[in-house]
Amino acid sequence: MSQYAYALMGLTAIVAALIGLLTFVVLRFLSAMRDMRGQLRDGQGERVFMAAALEEALAKLRAQERAMAARAEASERLSHEIVSSLAAGLLVVGLEGDVRMLNAAGRRLLNVGAAPELPGTAAELFARAPALAALVADCIATARPLLRRSIPMPAGSSPATHLGVTVSPLFDKEHVLQGVIALFSDLSEIVALEEQLRLKDSLARLGELTAGLAHELRNGLSTIHGYGRLMDRERLPAEYQPYLDGIRQETDTLGTIVSRFLAFARPVALSLSPLSLRALAVRVADDFRPAAAQAGGTIEVTGDFPIVEGDEVLLRQALANLVQNALEACRDAGVPPAVEIDGRADQAKMVARVEVRDNGPGIDPGIAERIFQPFFTAKGHGTGLGLALVQKIVVSHGGRVSVAGHPASGGASLRVELPLPLRPA
Repeated sequence: MSQYAYALMGLTAIVAALIGLLTFVVLRFLSAMRDMRGQLRDGQGERVFMAAALEEALAKLRAQERAMAARAEASERLSHEIVSSLAAGLLVVGLEGDVRMLNAAGRRLLNVGAAPELPGTAAELFARAPALAALVADCIATARPLLRRSIPMPAGSSPATHLGVTVSPLFDKEHVLQGVIALFSDLSEIVALEEQLRLKDSLARLGELTAGLAHELRNGLSTIHGYGRLMDRERLPAEYQPYLDGIRQETDTLGTIVSRFLAFARPVALSLSPLSLRALAVRVADDFRPAAAQAGGTIEVTGDFPIVEGDEVLLRQALANLVQNALEACRDAGVPPAVEIDGRADQAKMVARVEVRDNGPGIDPGIAERIFQPFFTAKGHGTGLGLALVQKIVVSHGGRVSVAGHPASGGASLRVELPLPLRPA
């Protein structure tokens, strides 16, 4: 047979196989159709169709449920992140006084700590903030919001001295009161700035009054002092000579006091430059170290002193006044002085702190707020202008001076805070 005959026989075999396969498929399809018709006649097809439809619907519902759960979880996570990231304190209190929520900032401002459990009742929490408790109770009783209230915090109960508070009633969808929401933030810096501005204004007014009064006193004192010097002491009877000595001594003393009044009243003209507080503290300590050694005591300089922008002459005068007060307090108490000048830098608040500590009798808490007032003194001597002048110098530098409490030595500690420069000198 030829090659073409073999090819023809092969094609014929392939066509026959395809026809056979097609015939088999058609027969199977017809058989399946007959079976389906039988199932439909028996009602099984409807059940199969309904089962398939229900399974598909359940699959869609499960997918929707998973999507809703994911969205709810994401929403809850976002709410938690927002609440925990708030710089202001957030407090939610129920009608029965139960604390429902307190975020991280609120824990810090109320000095609660980072424990996961909350105080059981608002009374336990508000033991540190009675003024806040009064606002929350008022809002629960009246169901009216209390906006932008400033409240003081008890000393030592919180890192903040004043809080700015807004308390709002919490209603459900049917407008039924469920509790209150309190938002509060730290106003310590703002209150301190307001006090500083008021202090600057008061010092300016007091300076004007003092300058006028000192000028008039100086004129009269100059006349008395001049006549006292013109009188020849040796030509006076012996019994009158002590009187002349007393006149001269008192006019000299009053002249010194008037000069201090004028120095206090004179407006402060700053000559600012980068200044090393450590070098300043060491220089002041060296100036007073002989006096301390003579009294059997010491003056030490400790800590880390930063660089500030300041007037070297004025800040040296202020620091010298503080050290002199410390030495005088120890002398009056009859103890060898142990004076310490300590420096620190608070980068968080951008301030430099210098504390002068002593081992004297300390400062009575009842007069702690008054010792910087002009002409106030707890000593049996002095004009009461030393600490007032320190305050004036520090305030003119944009800082503040305060009583820092009692050091371990049992005496007094006076703290000076000066702003750090925005960029390192």
